[in-house]
Amino acid sequence: MQYGIIHLAIVPLRDAPMHKAQQVSQLLFGEGFEVLETQGDWLQIQTENDEYLGWIQAIQSVFLNAETYQQNQEKPFQLTTEPVTIVRKIADGSLLYLPAGSRIAGVEQNQFSIGNTTFELLHQFLPGKNSIINYAYSYLNTPYLWGGRTHFGIDCSGFAQVVYRQQGIQLKRDAWQQAEQGKAVDFLQSTLPGDLAFFDNEEGRIVHVGMMLNNEQIIHASGNVKIDRIDNQGIYSAEQKKYTHHLRIIKRFF
Repeated sequence: MQYGIIHLAIVPLRDAPMHKAQQVSQLLFGEGFEVLETQGDWLQIQTENDEYLGWIQAIQSVFLNAETYQQNQEKPFQLTTEPVTIVRKIADGSLLYLPAGSRIAGVEQNQFSIGNTTFELLHQFLPGKNSIINYAYSYLNTPYLWGGRTHFGIDCSGFAQVVYRQQGIQLKRDAWQQAEQGKAVDFLQSTLPGDLAFFDNEEGRIVHVGMMLNNEQIIHASGNVKIDRIDNQGIYSAEQKKYTHHLRIIKRFF
């Protein structure tokens, strides 16, 4: 088996081995994966965090054998929380601007390595659990981006996933997969801040997810990350003056 770790800030995960293929997700700095297949310069991979499948360019990662990869994944790690954390590549002094959720493992004296490349943290960041709601607020006004997972572009399930990951809770990647996790909340009035609400289309497929702020408001990515009103029918957009999403189920994960 061949394994790899992302050594760039953000790498698109595509649904086919070509640049024009649709981005289905993103891998962030320090995230690992297993290689399933090779086609030319492209790799079909399965991500470690959420077992998601897709294609990346081979040159956008560092390859490790199984033993070295396992040793790296067992190192103590931290997830960055700021929209941007700057690190320097020691070899040439170049800078990387890492998005929130980047995985930094094995830091010693402000330095860490991925494969044979050593990086330096240029400022201290404070890892740890922020309030799930406060962290969700940090994504307000982030533009919607299909497959996105950062403050510079995010989709609805990516938003739920990255916010929960900072709390140490790993969600699957797509909304329909996330809806199969957690425990059902029977009534809208019984929701707690941080519960996830899922919405379906006319065919009954789960196509959207958002995070409950209280039993009347939801924060979600639709056009951009924003706060809308929710009731038993679904999400009502004051901006569009209509219901935009039909409520299917609410789940609790903590």
